[in-house]
Amino acid sequence: MNLNKAFVLGNLTRDPERRSLPSGDPVANFTVATNRHFTSKGEKREETEFHNIVLFGKLAETATQYLKKGSMVLIEGRIQTRTWDSQDGQKHYKTEVIGERMQLGPRRTNQSSSETPIPSPQVETPKKEENIPVIQEDEPTAKDEIDVKDIPF
Repeated sequence: MNLNKAFVLGNLTRDPERRSLPSGDPVANFTVATNRHFTSKGEKREETEFHNIVLFGKLAETATQYLKKGSMVLIEGRIQTRTWDSQDGQKHYKTEVIGERMQLGPRRTNQSSSETPIPSPQVETPKKEENIPVIQEDEPTAKDEIDVKDIPF
């Protein structure tokens, strides 16, 4: 049994680029950056990896409509490597994640980074005391028992 499955959760490094196939189906390409934090020789380090993402059809339309540079996205798909020969005869390789599912991350605000957000006032709502009924278990009486003849099936 074989499995080719990739999950990528990260931020877009640029706006999605939309094109169309000769058949007219939309295709979207973009790159997602993922970060990995680790400690090496007692020193905290961060490593960034860039993933080429390709979406087709309705996913491509949705991506170009809602995703922008910096947007967080979760892509589920498969890994595919394309090869081609350049005009000078060199062989080139490109590994991509072909998206099969996409989940959009939280929406970004339109605030610029220079603006400081205005804190919203903290309003305490009075806590309501709930009267939770207490169920007391008594010994079952004959009228509380279920008769097998009353069951419809």
